[in-house]
Amino acid sequence: MVRPLADDPARFAEDMLAGFVAAYPEHVRQVDGGVVRARPTRPGKVAVVVGGGSGHYPAFCGVVGPGFADGAVVGNVFTSPSKSDVLGVVRGCASEAGAVVLTGNYAGDVMNFSLAEAELCAQGIPTRYLVVTDDVASAPPEEAERRRGIAGDFPVFKIAAARAEEGASLEEVVEIAERANAATRTLGVAFDGCTMPGASEPLFTVAPGTMGLGVGIHGEPGIGEAPMPTASELAALLVERLLAETPQGASERVAVVLNGLGRTKYEELFVLWGRVLPLLREAGLTVVGPQVGELVTSLDMAGCSLTLTWLDEDLERTWLAPCDTPAFRLAPQRAEQGLTDDGAPGEATRAADGASWGDGVSGAASAGGSARTRAASEGMGSPTTSSGEVLASSGRPPSREDREAAPVVLAALRALEAALVDAEPELAALDAVAGDGDHGRGMLRGVRAALDAGRAAEASGAGACGILDAAGAAWADRAGGTSGVLWGAMLRAIAAEATPPVDLACLARAVRAGVDAVASLGGARLGDKTMLDVALPVVEEVERSAAAAAVHDPAELCSRVSVLARSAAEATAALTPRIGRARPLAARSVGTPDPGAVSFARAVEVVGGVLAGSRPAGSAHEA
Repeated sequence: MVRPLADDPARFAEDMLAGFVAAYPEHVRQVDGGVVRARPTRPGKVAVVVGGGSGHYPAFCGVVGPGFADGAVVGNVFTSPSKSDVLGVVRGCASEAGAVVLTGNYAGDVMNFSLAEAELCAQGIPTRYLVVTDDVASAPPEEAERRRGIAGDFPVFKIAAARAEEGASLEEVVEIAERANAATRTLGVAFDGCTMPGASEPLFTVAPGTMGLGVGIHGEPGIGEAPMPTASELAALLVERLLAETPQGASERVAVVLNGLGRTKYEELFVLWGRVLPLLREAGLTVVGPQVGELVTSLDMAGCSLTLTWLDEDLERTWLAPCDTPAFRLAPQRAEQGLTDDGAPGEATRAADGASWGDGVSGAASAGGSARTRAASEGMGSPTTSSGEVLASSGRPPSREDREAAPVVLAALRALEAALVDAEPELAALDAVAGDGDHGRGMLRGVRAALDAGRAAEASGAGACGILDAAGAAWADRAGGTSGVLWGAMLRAIAAEATPPVDLACLARAVRAGVDAVASLGGARLGDKTMLDVALPVVEEVERSAAAAAVHDPAELCSRVSVLARSAAEATAALTPRIGRARPLAARSVGTPDPGAVSFARAVEVVGGVLAGSRPAGSAHEA
C-alpha cells in the first residue's frame, strides 16, 4: 500500500485546492470555501454551484468552467463543507438571477447546504438546493429519496449547468435538474479500499477473489460481496441491475458514464466498456455521448461504477452541450452551437443568449461581492458594541460572573482538544466500519477551531457565554460535515441559555437547549445510533439532579454522568443505524459503537472533570 502524497495530512484538502488553482488560473479563482470561474458570472445568468468533500476529483472543483459549474464548494476529505463555505462560493459567483446548488445526498451536505440556502434567500440571493439520489444499492426504489448521490452527480450537474448556460430561469434550471435526477441510476463496485491522507491502512479491504458490491464514494465498503468477475460478467451484472430500474415511460436513448473510482486503469475501463456497450444495444438502447474515465472518484479506491441517464429532448441537448473545464471538455456538436476559439459561444448561441460566456459583472460589482463575503465571514464571532465591547450571546455586555467563568470554558476546550488528539485513531477506526473514517479528524479540526476562536473572544473581552458562542460558530465553520454543524449548533444553544451565575438548574436548561438543537437540526431520535443516544440520557440525569436539588459534591455528579455516558456509548454497538451515512451498511455497523456517541461520551467525561475541579463564583458545584 502507498500512502497518499502529503506534507501535512490535516491540510491535504487546503493544499490540494491551492495547487489546483495554481495549475488552472485561466479557468478558476479561489474564494472563501472553494473556487469559482476565473471570469465573473454574466448578469442575468443563474449560477450553478456544486460541491461536497474532497477526494473525488474531478468532482467537484474540476468541473468549474464555461458550460459547466460556476463554482464548487470544497470540503475536507470525505467531509461536507460548512455553511460558511457554501455562502462564500455562492456569493462569489451568483448574479441577481440567483443560484442552484447541487450535492449528493449525504446528511452533512444536506444540513450545511440547507442552512446556507435559507441564509442566502434571507439575504436576497434566490437560491435552490437539490440533492442527487442515483445509487440503486443504498435504498430500494420505493425509498429513492434516501439514496446516496454517487457518479450520477456528474450527468445531473452537467445537464443543470448547461441549461443555466442557455439563459434559463432559476425555476427552469431546478426543473431540469430534478428531471435528470429522476432519470439517473448508478451501481458501483470496489476491488480494493481507499486510504485517507496520513493513514497507514485503507478504510476497508476486499477479500481476495471477491469484490464489494454497491459501494459509495466516501470510502464506504459495499453493501455486499460477490466473487471477482471477469469483465463480461461484471458488465452483465451492472447492466442487468440498472435496467431493472428503468424509469416508467423512459425513452430508448441513454447517456452513459462508466466511471473509475481512482485506481482502476483506463485500459481496464475500456475493456469493460467493450462488454457494456453491446449489452445496452441488445436491450434496445441508443447510447448518447458516452463517457469512460475517472469523473467521480474516491481517492485511490480500485473499482468502478456504471451510470445510466434516460434522456428526453431537453436532457439530451444539455448533456451534449459544449463545456470547457480543467478536467472535462466537450467540443461543440455543430459550430454554430458551440464555442468560438476564445471560449465564448458561437454566433447563434450569443444571439439567443444575449451575452457571451466571457461577459461578466463590472470590476466594481465583483469587488462589492468580495466585500460582502468578507463582511459575512468577519461577523461569525461574538457581536460587539459600537465602542468595541464584546457582547455575550444574549446581546448584552458580559457580567462580572460571565467574565470570571471564561477561564473554565477555555480550560474545557483545551482539555477536550487533548483528549481528541488521543482518541482520533480510535474514532477513525470506529467510523471506518460503516462510514468514511473521518470522524476523529473532523472532531479534532472542530475543537481546534473552537479553541482558537475562544481565545480570540476572551482577548476581546468576552465572557464564558461569548467564548462558547464564538467557539460554536468556529466549530461549525471549520469542521464541516455532520458532526461540525451539530456541535456548532449545540455549543451556541448552550451559550444562549447559560446566563451566569450558573447554578445546577441553569446548567440543566443550557444542556437541554444544546441537545434539543442537535435533535432538531439532525432529525435523529433515541435509538437511531447517534450522539443523541448518549446526550439524551446525560441531560435527563442532570435534569433529575437539578430537580432534586440534592447535589453537594460536583465531582460525584460529574463521575456519575461520565459513567452513564460511557455506558450509553458502548450500548450503541447493539443498535442499527437508521439515519446518516452508516444507514446503507446497517448490518456491518452492528457490534461497533457509534463514533459520534463515543466522542460525545469522551467530551462529557473531559468537560465534567474540568467543571468538577473548577470553583468559579456561582457555578454549578455550589448548588
